[in-house]
Amino acid sequence: MRRILVTGALGQIGSELTVRLRELYGESNVVASSKSVKDDQRELVEAGPFEIVDVTNREQLAEVVTKYRINTIIHLAAILSAVGEANPHLAWDVNINGLYNVLEVARHENCSVFTPSSIAAFGDSTPKDNTPQDTIQRPSTIYGVTKVAGELLCDYYYHKFGVDTRGVRFPGLISYKTLPGGGTTDYAVHIYYEALRQKKYTSYIGPGTKMDMMYMPDALDAIIQLMEADPAKLIHRNAFNVTAMSFAPEDIARSIQKFIPEFELDFDVDPVRQAIAESWPNSLDDSAAREEWGWNPKYDLDAMTEDMLKNLKSKLGL
Repeated sequence: MRRILVTGALGQIGSELTVRLRELYGESNVVASSKSVKDDQRELVEAGPFEIVDVTNREQLAEVVTKYRINTIIHLAAILSAVGEANPHLAWDVNINGLYNVLEVARHENCSVFTPSSIAAFGDSTPKDNTPQDTIQRPSTIYGVTKVAGELLCDYYYHKFGVDTRGVRFPGLISYKTLPGGGTTDYAVHIYYEALRQKKYTSYIGPGTKMDMMYMPDALDAIIQLMEADPAKLIHRNAFNVTAMSFAPEDIARSIQKFIPEFELDFDVDPVRQAIAESWPNSLDDSAAREEWGWNPKYDLDAMTEDMLKNLKSKLGL
């Protein structure tokens, strides 16, 4: 039986993944954790085991792992790309020192570890279209630097110490349940809110800027499928390319217009986030994930748009 600790459990991925994991493995077997709690996060905190955990504090992390006899750590606590550029020191501390602490605790307590990497691990010199699983990685952001280092560190702990480490390179993630936390692809969530509220949206990402994206239900499936995969079939382990769709802002606008014909899109490009977006791939080759553990997303752009608008309309009381 898996006994799972989720770090960063109140973030965009963690808040939904924790609920799904509790449905699969039992409420008492999934411990949610976060560095702090906001008032609007109380429902998840009170729904099952919860602990305050700052991943930069190894002793605190180890205490929780020991207390609950954890054997699987899903490590989601991280500083994202746009926030990281504003505070590179914090990004390094949380993303690298936090991961190092998780791996050290996992080594001593015999835990398996899942931690996500990102399309941000690539850079301007990476092939832009159908980006290979194994290719040059020279990112230009501190977030990307931490993700490349994290991939290598997880590989090292697997080969050196036998820690069962696994991970994927997530594209931008889209969800109606929880707002994103300061990434470059956040526009692809905000656009749906504004389509319903205002019937218009001003994108900070410029036209023609394609990025890989994924709907959150597929992202949750990817984590669970990889953690349950036969380890003998895993070659890459810590940095599987996964994707579901690739689009530019005007593509998502056209998808929304199929359901809200009067929706309008204009642009006010943010040079910082635009530069980050342009350094990332247009589309990923995820054939390794498909071959090694059966990855197969369920949602394309229009299916996601229909589901997002339906659920957000209900959520916003519109």
